[in-house]
Amino acid sequence: MTAFLLFALLVAGSVGYISWAKHAIAQGAPLWWFVVGAPVAYLAPVVLLVALWFLLSWIWRTPRPPAARLDAAGCVRLFVTEALAVAASWPLIIAHRLLIRDPALAPCVRPLILVHGVLVNDGVWFGFRRRLVRAGVSGVYTVNYGPPYADIEHYAGQLAGRIDAVCAATGAQRVVLVGHSMGGLVSRAYLRCFGPARVERLITIGTPHHGSVLAWSYPGRCLAQMRPGNTWLADLNRDESRPPPVPILSIWSRHDSMVAPQASSELTGAENVPLVGIGHNALLGSNHVVECVRLLIADSPASP
Repeated sequence: MTAFLLFALLVAGSVGYISWAKHAIAQGAPLWWFVVGAPVAYLAPVVLLVALWFLLSWIWRTPRPPAARLDAAGCVRLFVTEALAVAASWPLIIAHRLLIRDPALAPCVRPLILVHGVLVNDGVWFGFRRRLVRAGVSGVYTVNYGPPYADIEHYAGQLAGRIDAVCAATGAQRVVLVGHSMGGLVSRAYLRCFGPARVERLITIGTPHHGSVLAWSYPGRCLAQMRPGNTWLADLNRDESRPPPVPILSIWSRHDSMVAPQASSELTGAENVPLVGIGHNALLGSNHVVECVRLLIADSPASP
C-alpha cells in the first residue's frame, strides 16, 4: 500500500512536470532548464519535509550536553545527510519487492529480522542489509507489515508469523530483532504478546520508546499509540524498571529529526547508545550503526 501510494504520487508529479516542460519548451524555453530542474523538482518536497521535521524536533528537543552541540558545518552535514537519506529511500520503497529477497535456504544459528518503521516498507533496509551481508553476517531477513495505519499489536502478530517462518527455514531456535523507529515498538509489542522464547535479543534504532510529538502530525491508530502520554505506550512501559525479557540495545541520536524529545529513545534496563550529528532516516545509512549491530551479534552467545 505504501509503495503504491508513493509510486502514484511520483508518477503524477512526473507527468505534471513533463507536461509543463513540453508546453514551456514549445513556447521557446531551453530544454536544459528542465533537464537540470528535474532533480531539483524531486528534491524540493524532500527538503521542505526535512526542514519541517528538524524545526519541530528542535522546538521539542532534549537539552544536549556541550560536547554534543554542532557547529555550522556539522548542522549542514546533519541536514544534507538526512535529506539525501529520505530522497534515496523513496525509490527503494517503491521497488522493494524487486530489491529485497530472502537469503538462500541454509541453516543459520542466529538469523536477524529487520523490522521497518511507520509508513514505509522493508525497502528502507536495502543498504543496511547489504552492508551487514558484506561484513559476513548471514541469515539477514526482513519483514513487511500492514496496513499502514493499523494497531501496533496487529503488526506484532504479523511479526510473530515471520519469526516462526524464519526459524523453520533456518533451523534456528531464536532470532535477533533489529527495529528502526516504530519497528522497535512492534518488536517490544511482540515480546509482550508472545513472550521471549523465540528472541535472543532486540536492537532498536531511533525508536521513540516514550513517544514523539511529531506523531501528532499524522493520523492513524499506530501514530496515536506513539504520542507521548498515550495509554498504550504507557502500558508498554509500565514494567520498564524491571529487567527486560531479552537484552535490549537502544541506538539513538541526540539530533534525531523525527523523535522529539530525542531522549524518548532511552529505555531503562536497556543499553543506551547515544549518537551525535545524525538524523532519523540517516541512522540506517550510518556505517557506525551497522558496525554496532555487527559487533553485538558477533559477541552474542549462540542460542542453545
